Amino acid sequence: MIFVVYSMVAFAVIVFAYYLIFILREYQRGVVFFLGRFQSVMGPGLIILIPGVQQLVRVDLRTRVLDVPTQDVISRDNVSVKVNAVIYFRVFDPEKAIVQVEDFQAATSQLAQTTLRSVLGQHELDEMLSERDKLNSDIQQTLDKQTDAWGIKVANVEIKHVDLNETMVRAIAKQAEAERMRRAKIIAAEGEFQASEKLKDAAKVLSQQPEALTLRYLQTLLDMSTEKTSTVLFPIPIDLLAAFKDHLSKDRDAGSATS
Repeated sequence: MIFVVYSMVAFAVIVFAYYLIFILREYQRGVVFFLGRFQSVMGPGLIILIPGVQQLVRVDLRTRVLDVPTQDVISRDNVSVKVNAVIYFRVFDPEKAIVQVEDFQAATSQLAQTTLRSVLGQHELDEMLSERDKLNSDIQQTLDKQTDAWGIKVANVEIKHVDLNETMVRAIAKQAEAERMRRAKIIAAEGEFQASEKLKDAAKVLSQQPEALTLRYLQTLLDMSTEKTSTVLFPIPIDLLAAFKDHLSKDRDAGSATS
């Protein structure tokens, strides 16, 4: 009989301690209500409450990862795409997170979906594909401003995928190919222009220094001697032909004078 009494007393103490003593970890806080009214935020460590009078709600302060489901977005240039993202957020004010909103994680998820569609709908498709850092920053700032009243801090937003239909994929591929061809033509034209400038400079040097033309002629003969070809084109410098022409002109003038 005494054992039964002791057992009942021990059970009552355990139950009483269960509702009286709380231990919160370093990353946890306890929002305490006194007769239904907010009293204070406690923790971490040991917390002793009055059962039936005070209630405690635990709040985790660690960063949470929220996967935003795929959303159908129509860009500013009327292109339909499917976009999904991931959001990193944490609770910085436990009182607001419990008192101001019923379920802060569900509310943040729904707000993230609508914000994703709203922000991306203001941009064109090219911006979605090439300026993700800027879009991530815009979404993060918009979310953080709206969740501040709930005690939520949105630390980062990352767009994961931007899915296009087959027609748009082919159109983008053609556009990219045309852009590559345009750049190749521009580079080739710039190369031709630079080569012509160098040839013009070389022609000026050769015209001012006849010895340089002779050296170039000899170098050309040396290069031809190394080629294994059956036909050899032997270039004759123009200066040699000019010398023969002058000599013939003198002979013709002397013959005319003699006659």
